[in-house]
Amino acid sequence: MKRVLYLSVLFTMLLAGCAPATTSTPAPTAVSKPRTLNVFAAASLTDAFTEIGKKYEAAHPGVSVTFNFAGSQALRTQIEEGAPADVFASANKTEMDALVRDGFVVQGTSQVFLTNKLIVILPASNTAHVAKLEDLASPGVKLVLAAEEVPVGKYARQALDQMRAQFGTDFKDKVLANVVSNEDNVKQVVAKVQLGEADAGIVYTSDALAAPELKTIEIPAELNVIAQYPIATLTKATHMDLATGFIEYVLSTDGQSILQKWGFTPPE
Repeated sequence: MKRVLYLSVLFTMLLAGCAPATTSTPAPTAVSKPRTLNVFAAASLTDAFTEIGKKYEAAHPGVSVTFNFAGSQALRTQIEEGAPADVFASANKTEMDALVRDGFVVQGTSQVFLTNKLIVILPASNTAHVAKLEDLASPGVKLVLAAEEVPVGKYARQALDQMRAQFGTDFKDKVLANVVSNEDNVKQVVAKVQLGEADAGIVYTSDALAAPELKTIEIPAELNVIAQYPIATLTKATHMDLATGFIEYVLSTDGQSILQKWGFTPPE
């Protein structure tokens, strides 16, 4: 009897040992649904905003920031024609004010977030021997500008107007006579000079900083033009919260630090 009882107990113990061990399964981690933030930004913001976009994505898992960089006038047209965009950052107030007027911008969100100024760029070889602003009017110098409807192109012509008081009333006409190409945005101006297709170009300081191989000629403050850049949330934004958050980051200490690193200056 004792043997039977012993075998029964042993058999029960063996069965318990063969039973699967109880495991504790961790609760699934919540994963944010992937979302895309569409930012339309002036071409001159390409380098700075690309860096800002990566920082914003790192701080917001599941969010992808997609940029459309172009001349501000072209971006405005695309927005008016219904292109999907959450944020617009312009290189001038003209394009932004038009969108505000026509109801494409969330009321009260447009604000200037940085400034920029102009500089003359030259190819590293500088075979035309351009050494000072007056040389832009020398016969045979090949100059490339952005088109007049492009913010930087308009600013450049305003600066040439201001230079006439110092270099002569016909200075602007002589300089414009040397223009061999009018580009759609500032990055195209830089590219023409980099490729040696022009002897000089007028761009933003930030663009010259992004192309350190080029030579430059400073434009004195009294002859220069200060560009004001506004940014805003668009009324047809798919993700209002992301648009607001992105603009807040651009305006933050970190965002402004990145912009200044790329040659931009704070709002005046």
